[in-house]
Amino acid sequence: MHDLKESQAPPDRWGITLRYMCALLPMLFHGVVWGVVVSRNPDRLPSALVDVGLGVIGLVLMGWRRRWPWQIALATALLSAFSSTVSGPTYLTYVSLCMHRRWRQIIPVAIVSWLALVAYATLPAITEATYTSIMIGTVVLGGLTAFGLYFRERQELATSQQETALLAERQQQQLIEQAKLAERLKIAHEMHDVLAHRISLLSMLAGGLAYRKDLTAEETREAALAIQENAHQSLNELRTVLGTLRRDESLEAPQPNLTHLDALFDEVRTAGQQVEVDDTIGDRELLPTPTGRHAYRIVQEALTNARKHAPGSRVVAELGGRPGDGLRIRVSNPALFATAAGPGSRLGLVGLAERIRMAGGTLSHAVQDGRFILDATLPWEAS
Repeated sequence: MHDLKESQAPPDRWGITLRYMCALLPMLFHGVVWGVVVSRNPDRLPSALVDVGLGVIGLVLMGWRRRWPWQIALATALLSAFSSTVSGPTYLTYVSLCMHRRWRQIIPVAIVSWLALVAYATLPAITEATYTSIMIGTVVLGGLTAFGLYFRERQELATSQQETALLAERQQQQLIEQAKLAERLKIAHEMHDVLAHRISLLSMLAGGLAYRKDLTAEETREAALAIQENAHQSLNELRTVLGTLRRDESLEAPQPNLTHLDALFDEVRTAGQQVEVDDTIGDRELLPTPTGRHAYRIVQEALTNARKHAPGSRVVAELGGRPGDGLRIRVSNPALFATAAGPGSRLGLVGLAERIRMAGGTLSHAVQDGRFILDATLPWEAS
């Protein structure tokens, strides 16, 4: 069994006071009895002084019972063979020993306590009251043993309940932290989707200005304005996402959906990307908002990926599906392996695959007949 000193904190001032009061009450009782005896028979004064003195010694020894539980309990038990006043400290140190539940210590001390009880009861002479005193003392000793063991069980139960409550609180805190981390990862995915799209557009527009020498002044001005507008939108969207992260709230704007795809296609065409769209989605007004958002991000990432790996090539985007059949998205572009992918290559597809997996859909990509093909399927339950 665990030592009580290891599982229980030291008592506070009130607890210490209560323990000494429990020890003092029997001492006061026996002190009053001795006072009555001495008043009737002054010759018993020396015996009374010895008895009370041994009781005071036992009270002093109580202060070390937590450091030496069985030694102090044994010492007070031996003193009880010669003093009735020491019964209070004897009872308390014995209960304290029983609370440790070390039977190899409890049993010897209990035997010594009972023998001391018999010795004190028979010390002057054996009378009719001797047997009654021994019987009462034996019952008290057994009761103290049971009380000490019960009190220890109560303390262990209270400690167990406190540990369980602390564990539940820590687990709840871990769940909260995990939820916060998941939300931050979600925001990070949104940040990547937004910025990768914008920065790739900026790169395409800036590349046109750097290498196209046949542009007129008006075309150069339009390209510069497009760069400025995309940079401004990038800063606004980044500020929005970071603001959401600082507030520690659920994801807010930007939250595009399927209705924003036309604007996305117009935007990339304005930047010079060739996009051919085949949209056969039926009952698109019934498409759930989260599914529409995922679809937008899939197309956006696919266009961004095409600008990175096959700049200037024609991209084909095919969208189809209806309630009950799911939403299908296929985006393809020429596979130009000689083109440098640039930093962050394939990271967008990794994040996109995780997004679609969490939405219950599937994503695959491969090179077929010289074209890079991205296929995605999202669930669309019939209402």
